[in-house]
Amino acid sequence: MSKKSIPQTLFDKIWDQHIVQQKTAYPDLIYIDRHFIHEVTSPQAFDGLRQRNSAVFRPAQTTATADHNVPTLNQHLPIVEPLSRKQVATLVENCQEFGLDLYGLGHEKQGIVHVIGPEQGLTLPGMTIVCGDSHTSTHGAFGSIAFGIGTSQVEQVLASQCLLLDRPKTMRIEVNGILGEGTTAKDLILYVIAQLSTSGGTGYFVEYAGTAIKALSMEARMTICNMSIEMGARGGMIAPDETTFAYLKDKPEAPKGAAWETAVRYWETLKTDEGATYDKVVYFDAQDIEPMVTYGTNPGMGIGISKRIPIATENQAALQKALTYMNLAPQQSMQGQKIDYVFIGSCTNARIEDLRTVADFVKGKQKATDVKVWIVPGSVQVERQAQAEGLDQVFQAAGFELRQPGCSACLAMNEDKVPAGKYCVSTSNRNFEGRQGPGARTFLVSPLMAAAAAVAGEIVDVRKWIK
Repeated sequence: MSKKSIPQTLFDKIWDQHIVQQKTAYPDLIYIDRHFIHEVTSPQAFDGLRQRNSAVFRPAQTTATADHNVPTLNQHLPIVEPLSRKQVATLVENCQEFGLDLYGLGHEKQGIVHVIGPEQGLTLPGMTIVCGDSHTSTHGAFGSIAFGIGTSQVEQVLASQCLLLDRPKTMRIEVNGILGEGTTAKDLILYVIAQLSTSGGTGYFVEYAGTAIKALSMEARMTICNMSIEMGARGGMIAPDETTFAYLKDKPEAPKGAAWETAVRYWETLKTDEGATYDKVVYFDAQDIEPMVTYGTNPGMGIGISKRIPIATENQAALQKALTYMNLAPQQSMQGQKIDYVFIGSCTNARIEDLRTVADFVKGKQKATDVKVWIVPGSVQVERQAQAEGLDQVFQAAGFELRQPGCSACLAMNEDKVPAGKYCVSTSNRNFEGRQGPGARTFLVSPLMAAAAAVAGEIVDVRKWIK
């Protein structure tokens, strides 16, 4: 049987189409279609180019933005925090020197790197996409191979547009059925991670499939793929379909005219062949998933809102350490847990669909008086769309603070930090110790659950509020 006639997975199709050179017992040399960079992981890479007197090989395929260190208030003023100011300024200097497109502060396309790629049409099906950021897996929602890389690899891509890579194993996660009321894509992926653990995907590239996945919007699919890295996977992807094509149609950088028709014909071939095999297949039923909340210090420590914090049967020391940090106890219900902050943002949940969900819930309601709420849009485009739809007025009336675009309190590499000992309900992707500020305590939830907690002043089952 010829190689072409062997049924292939979506991942294998794209990988094979991007092999520049292949030798037995060596990693594959893979061509990279799109390279995103930001201010945190790129400075050393540019220094490496200078030391070797090297140019950027294909500058048109690299796109830069400032997102991690940027303030989310008064972006028209100089950045106050010294390290953040230096990192953002260095990015500007490097992009000018090497001739790269930069969506910096004040640019109409500026935003979180994993938000601006899709909304500008820079992210397309069938691509290989990398960035010096672990949540690059977000772009896999479009049927692309997208993953985070280290700073030395950033330099490799800048210099050659290629990477030496070992082919990962493949995993299929199939979720069938219909998600219940109040249950969202964020709950789905938190549930999957809780079931498989934060190491359950290690060594694999995941393809998500099934009727529950196919029913999701593109923004919801991005949430799913974004958090693939949180179960240890190299990345996650979803086969492109009519939902994908409709989202990309007329995006600024998407193909136009006859080129669009040609692209769609190719994109329609990007699906796993019948009979193709994966190294591992896992099945879930959407009916088993309810609104989720984390209780510990990694995204795998999550439970359905009707459940109680478990009593460990293994890894007792790890659970106890996490609960001590969070000041929680086994068998405790998360419902009624008082909170201090609500953060709605990050590359996981800062798109216009997320903000609409929150606004729909809080319209006519008020936040709890002792809770501070930050809503941080994922890009200037999201911010402007929210204003055009009047969402900013809804948030203001509810006592929520709508800030300017950036990574913000997702990782606190900026001025948006949660104080030590305070509890923050967050729509971001990680709840590690100190992730949102030294000593901060984080509960990961969906935007809908975050909106309900902001109004109640405590963690609640949003389904009761909807009814």
